[in-house]
Amino acid sequence: MTASLPPCARLPLHFDARAMLDALSTLPPTAWEPHFNQGYYQGDWSGVALRTPVDARLSLAPGDGEARDTDYLDDFWRAQLARFRTALRSVRLLRLGPGGSIREHCDHDLGQPDADLRLHVPIVTDVQVDFLLDGERVPMQPGECWFLDLSRPHRVENHGGADRIHLVLDARPSAWLHDQIAAGSVDTPARQPSRGSLALERFGEHLGRHPALEAELAGLDDPQAFTLAVLAHAEALGLRFTAADLDAAMARRRRTWRASELA
Repeated sequence: MTASLPPCARLPLHFDARAMLDALSTLPPTAWEPHFNQGYYQGDWSGVALRTPVDARLSLAPGDGEARDTDYLDDFWRAQLARFRTALRSVRLLRLGPGGSIREHCDHDLGQPDADLRLHVPIVTDVQVDFLLDGERVPMQPGECWFLDLSRPHRVENHGGADRIHLVLDARPSAWLHDQIAAGSVDTPARQPSRGSLALERFGEHLGRHPALEAELAGLDDPQAFTLAVLAHAEALGLRFTAADLDAAMARRRRTWRASELA
């Protein structure tokens, strides 16, 4: 990823989310297919490809070739894409169902030199959806357009009762797109602590005041037993976080340690 780009930025582009939602209603149920990365999610994570690389092994999968339009790219969606004055290699509608989650991962291909830049336009979302980038919540709202550096650790959890649907675009780097990202960075809302991270912080403070409990947990060699014990102690204190929150926090701590060792 180019060093000059921020972790995320809200571009000065805005879309009519209601019109997009109306367009979604015309898609047949069979248009939605499960995401190919089945080991990375729970629940319904599915999508509709509007444009896909010709060399992609599946319509929702990435590729390096020229883009081809699918039958679902109608006049409405063409008009939306025309607002992006840069080449678009992949365009997908991605849906995460109620209660669904995408575990933390990095899209390493997006961190390569001259890689595509990932853009998200939320169509349906609310405060019950946590899109976490580097462990912090990105406050995306319907109709906004965001650049996200997803070569960084990220995960998504839909705690609400409705589908979360985004228009997701892989755009080729260009002067226009870099200018849009730079312009949007000026007033991009700050990322926010996640609910789980706040509860974890309080649990860490509790451990600092109770060294015997800290030693007890540190003595658990089995990862599953450790996780279950931490969650049980936290629940007894009225602190709510998930195993995914704990795993992500521990992974960030390991990355910080490795970075300090290499410094």
